[in-house]
Amino acid sequence: MDTMLGSLDSSKPTSNDIVSCTKANSTSPIQPSIPSTTLSSSDATLGRHLARRLVQIGVTDVFSVPGDFNLTLLDHLIAEPELNLIGCCNELNAGYAADGYARSRGVGACVVTFTVGGLSVLNAIAGAYSENLPLICIVGGPNSNDYGTNRILHHTIGVPDFSQELRCFQTVTCFQAVVNNLEDAHELIDTAISTSLKESKPVYISIGCNLPAIPHPTFSRDPVPFSLAPKLTNQMGLEAAVEAAADFLNKAVKPVLVGGPKLRVTAQDVSTMLRCGQKTIIFLINNGGYTIEVEIHDGPYNVIKNWNYTGLIDAIHNGEGKCWTTKVFCEEELVEAIATATGPKKDSLCFIEVIVHKDDTSKELLEWGSRVSAANSRPPNPQ
Repeated sequence: MDTMLGSLDSSKPTSNDIVSCTKANSTSPIQPSIPSTTLSSSDATLGRHLARRLVQIGVTDVFSVPGDFNLTLLDHLIAEPELNLIGCCNELNAGYAADGYARSRGVGACVVTFTVGGLSVLNAIAGAYSENLPLICIVGGPNSNDYGTNRILHHTIGVPDFSQELRCFQTVTCFQAVVNNLEDAHELIDTAISTSLKESKPVYISIGCNLPAIPHPTFSRDPVPFSLAPKLTNQMGLEAAVEAAADFLNKAVKPVLVGGPKLRVTAQDVSTMLRCGQKTIIFLINNGGYTIEVEIHDGPYNVIKNWNYTGLIDAIHNGEGKCWTTKVFCEEELVEAIATATGPKKDSLCFIEVIVHKDDTSKELLEWGSRVSAANSRPPNPQ
């Protein structure tokens, strides 16, 4: 995917939609989703500029957790009519929500506060980096006047050096922008977003908490448009792959579904799903412990305290929104639960807990566990 920055033409866009293209090697401009007119000075702020840039690249939902360093920035994101701010239960959940959004929409964004929020979201950003997802991680940073003053601030590790968070993000993002003044804010933000899209990796943008509401001449201009080469699906290849996979599974005597690394775990933010009216079907496969670790190397640490997971979801539901939960213990009950979730309860968030035996595994997994155990227990080579 290629990204190019350039100046605006004198002509004005006539459509607010993303323009698609039919040729794999061609590019198509992503037009601003707001009218291409010069903003008044009161609207030409850093916060509004960032909001418009997110909308321009196709982000309509931003996942956030408030903190005192990002509150003013959140005000400006909320003020963008085509941007929906979704408050999450914690920063890690916000990061994983943005991760999933990027998989579905092409790019995602999250907003957290300095250090206490940034370090919490770090695992999600690292996962997006390893799986090549463009994700804009925005952090509300300290007041620009506090840098270099030797002040000890809250939300930090107790030293006047505020760079710890930045150093952590340098290893799991492809570009880092620390915005401490308005003169280069436009360039830094645009470069960060452009780099994320071009390299398909997360980026880090820290914005001083005293800057989002301040107008600046560079923000009164129309946003610089991106030109992107869209990732197109080979429809014939996709259909052939689906057909081959279905044929393979239908012939299997005992098909096994292996949950890969791109699965994300849907508990605290079930409340956010309910608040936002999501109609998701969630399957929780409960085998009572860490079966794969048992097959590699057993010990008491592989036994966990099980929760009443459906009871937990019922408590989160608390009578607000539409929610349906059930536990299933056999194939017939699972088929019935799926029919209910896709039928009478299709307008609800459905949570299906599937109870399986702790030793329910395939012989291939047993063999793999034995090989991993042997590989892990090899003695050191002679020195």
